[in-house]
Formats: sequence, structure tokens, C-alpha cells
Amino acid sequence: MGNALRADFPILHQSVWEEKPLVYLDSAATSQKPAVVLDAMQQHQQKDNANVHRGAHLLSVRSTEAYEGARDKIARFVNAASRQEIVFTRGATEAINLVAQSWGRANLREGDEVVLSVMEHHSNLVPWQMLKEELGIELRFAKIDDDECLDLDHLRSLLSPRTKLVSIAHVSNTLGCVNPVDEVIEAARQVGARVLLDACQSVPHMPVDVQALGCDFLVASGHKMGGPTGIGFLYGRLDLLEEMPPWQGGGEMIQDVFLERSTFAPPPSRFEAGTPAITQAIGLGAAVDYLSEIGMAAVEEYEHELGTYLYSRLSEVPGLRLYGPDPRKGRPRAALCAFNHETVHAADLATFLDQDGFAIRAGHHCTQPLHRSLGAAGSARASLYVYNTREEVDAFVEALEATLTMFGELDAMM
Repeated sequence: MGNALRADFPILHQSVWEEKPLVYLDSAATSQKPAVVLDAMQQHQQKDNANVHRGAHLLSVRSTEAYEGARDKIARFVNAASRQEIVFTRGATEAINLVAQSWGRANLREGDEVVLSVMEHHSNLVPWQMLKEELGIELRFAKIDDDECLDLDHLRSLLSPRTKLVSIAHVSNTLGCVNPVDEVIEAARQVGARVLLDACQSVPHMPVDVQALGCDFLVASGHKMGGPTGIGFLYGRLDLLEEMPPWQGGGEMIQDVFLERSTFAPPPSRFEAGTPAITQAIGLGAAVDYLSEIGMAAVEEYEHELGTYLYSRLSEVPGLRLYGPDPRKGRPRAALCAFNHETVHAADLATFLDQDGFAIRAGHHCTQPLHRSLGAAGSARASLYVYNTREEVDAFVEALEATLTMFGELDAMM
């Protein structure tokens, strides 16, 4: 992996600024696309472009087959029991909002509890906050432990007969910790609660089997798994989707429309109002094919080795504070590292590293509450994917050390 796959990603073969070779270390925010994804989308636009489900002509048939074929690929990828359990959305954010506005409104009442954690992405906080204001539900938040992983005992202590939903990240996009979601799901079941997994940082990086996990809902975004932006999916157990009312109304999601009333299509069409993101869905299907060909077990193994190497190299840099568990101590961790330096601001680090060709993230990573609990306004983050290499990690750490040295010399002159 790594060097063997780099030829598949055209964007990586460029220089930036003053002819600096690009080293892309921001895949937790958006991954790059292999050529097969770009080709699949171009093929559709140039040869098959037509609306889906609505036309009898050949282009519509081909477009529909490709669009629905992508749904089949995703269902197999996460081992859904039925293709009807995969709903296309604009991304994970829309998928969580769909669950909140459809399942949540239909099933939550004043005083009911939704259990989250302090590490959640804003997309798994704000929709529930909005529902709290509307319905009067209670939100409860699991803490992190001394290793900066999910405090499972604290989460268990929050569960009660009033808990109706546990909605939690499978992998933290800031701490990198891999949460023990199988134990979370088991604990939730004991109080009769449903479980939603934010799998944006797990589905692209490790095997995920929704039936083995036993979750009720799972969301993921295409642009974090080698696919395009503007597409993602919701997995929902079919019996739950069949009970859920539509969230948006319009074409595609109907069965019969009369002037005064309408009846609605079964899932997943019920939740896909209007013309869908056809080309993007086809691109996501191609990305799933690409990852499946590599093998998700192989992806996980490679990224574990590379991510551990990144953490180890960064831990040697004086003055850095790394967030999340130490993978060398046996705590599972994703291939990303968020960090701060004791004297240099994260945004300054990212700016100067960018001028050397290193693309990293700086900010709160849509986890402001988590950063507040860590005593930080934000952090820098380097995140890896299948196309990164040990050589890139070495070059990044060397550039980081040189940047910190430069800031130290400037401070000494002042």
C-alpha cells in the first residue's frame, strides 16, 4: 500500500507554492479520489447522463442501473441485510438530521434522554440540541477517561429507562480513539435504547459490519472514503425505516399524490425526495469498489502501522502535546494525530507547513466542546490514508521541527 497506490491518485502528483511536492495529510477532513472514481463520474456525465427512475429511454435506464447499483455496493460493503436499508443523503450531517427529524420527532417525548459524548462532531450534537429545544428532551454526555478515550463506565452510568437513543462516534476525528461500540450497543440494549453510529472515521478505514455490530443506524460520508463531496448514506434497520415518516416531500418519495393528500413509497425511496445526486452516488460506488479490491482488513492493518509510526515520531518532538490514546500501549487508534505546541499556535504551524507543501488541518475540527474539555481552543491535525507513506511522515516531522526551530529563533531575537 502507500507507494503502490499513489499512482491511482492524480492530485497527489503536483507541486505547490515554490515547487514544493504536495504531501497531503488532511484525509480525515476530505480524502483524495482515485482515478477510477473520477473516470466513473466522467463516464456517466459524458455517456449516460439522465434522470433516474423516471424515463423509459436507454440513458435513463443506464443511469438508474448505475445509481441503484451503487446502493447495492454500499449495502454489501457494510453488510446490510437489505439494499432497502441504504438511504442516499448529501452526507453524514444530512443523515443524522434525517434520523433526528424523522425517527426523533416520531419517537421522542419531553423528558426522554439522548446520550452522546463530549467528543462528538458538531453534526452529531447540533441536530439533537435543536430537537431538545423543540421537544424538551434531555441530552446527556459521556466523558473521556485519563487516556482520552471514551469513559465506558461513565456512559453506562448515564443510561436509564428514559434513554431512548445513544448516538456516538465510532472513531473520534480529534482524539483518534476507536470507541468500543460493541459494548456501547450492548449497554444500550439493556435499557431498550436505539443506537446511532457516526462512522465517518471508521467506514473508510476498517471493516464495518452493521449486522455484526447490531446498531440501529449508521452514517458515513462519501468524501472521506475516496468518493466525491455531496453524497453519503444512512444505514437504518429496515423495520425502523418502515415505521419512520418522510422528512422531506416532493417527487420520488411518493406512491400516489392527490390534491389533498399523498401516500409514500417504501424505504429507501421515502427518504430520497427529488432528483438525487446521481453522479456523486455513482462515484461513491466506484470508491467502494476501489476499497473493496484493496480489502478493508488490509487498509486497517496498513493504517494501524502507519498511524502508530506517526504518533511515535510526533511524540519525540519537544513541546508537543498529543491528544488521544497512545497506540503503543495497546489502545486502538486511527491514523491521525491532533496536537498543540506549548508556544506556537496551531494555525501558525499549519500556515508555515503549507508553504513547505504539507497540507494539515488547524482549528477545532468541528469538536469545540471536546477542545474546551481539553483546555484548548483548537489544535493542529495530521491525518493519513492508504496513499500516505512512512517517508511522508518523516518529511512532515522534519518540516515541523524546522518550523518550531524557526519560531524559537524568532522568540530569542525579541
